[in-house]
Amino acid sequence: MINVLIVEDDPMVAKFNKHYLEQIEGFQSVGWAASGDEAKELLEELEVDLILLDVYMQNTNGLQLLSFLRQQATPVDAIVISAASDNISIRKALQFGAVDYLIKPFEFSRFAAAMTAYRENYLLMKRGENFNQQELDKLLRYRQEPEEDSPALPKGLTIGTLRSIWSVITTLSAGAFSTDEITAKSLISRISVRKYLAFLTEIGVLSMETSYGAVGRPVYMYRVTPKGYEMIEGLIK
Repeated sequence: MINVLIVEDDPMVAKFNKHYLEQIEGFQSVGWAASGDEAKELLEELEVDLILLDVYMQNTNGLQLLSFLRQQATPVDAIVISAASDNISIRKALQFGAVDYLIKPFEFSRFAAAMTAYRENYLLMKRGENFNQQELDKLLRYRQEPEEDSPALPKGLTIGTLRSIWSVITTLSAGAFSTDEITAKSLISRISVRKYLAFLTEIGVLSMETSYGAVGRPVYMYRVTPKGYEMIEGLIK
């Protein structure tokens, strides 16, 4: 799971952001800070991957906190969620390393796009491998383009989640893999993974075979078909 710290001085807004966060697979809220000082303390105590950061707070400017974290080389990412829409605030946030910037009020779809893009970025970075230019270009586009449903996908499936699942598939060996293996590595629920694997099987990117364990229950195993890598490019490019 990706651990998220919410930094927001309004408890109702913090609760609202947490509710939105809970709707996105792969994330969990590990705490709430109402000020920069509280955030600093919690970052020392908790394992945090990402902070959702407001700019305007009663005792702290969120950009000052972000600048401090960069000066200290604190290994945490930030998505700014703020009513601050002036070019100076936005520019400073990006200069200080914010990976995205949401202007209040925002639609859930935009929030979901930001979080899904971040999750994809996170998973790619966790691979611990070198990137070629094509892979890096894709990763950088994930940070810049809002998530949209693709007309090539069935209703309920999104490009961002498909990219996340395919990214995990490409890290596995050339042999067969199960739904549980993808679930464990993708931070996406088993039910959702099954839907995407079923879709990829239906269009011929994957093939599926059934094996039976000691207790007689069927286990569905998947493989990338010979044309699977070529076919998937048309969906996730």
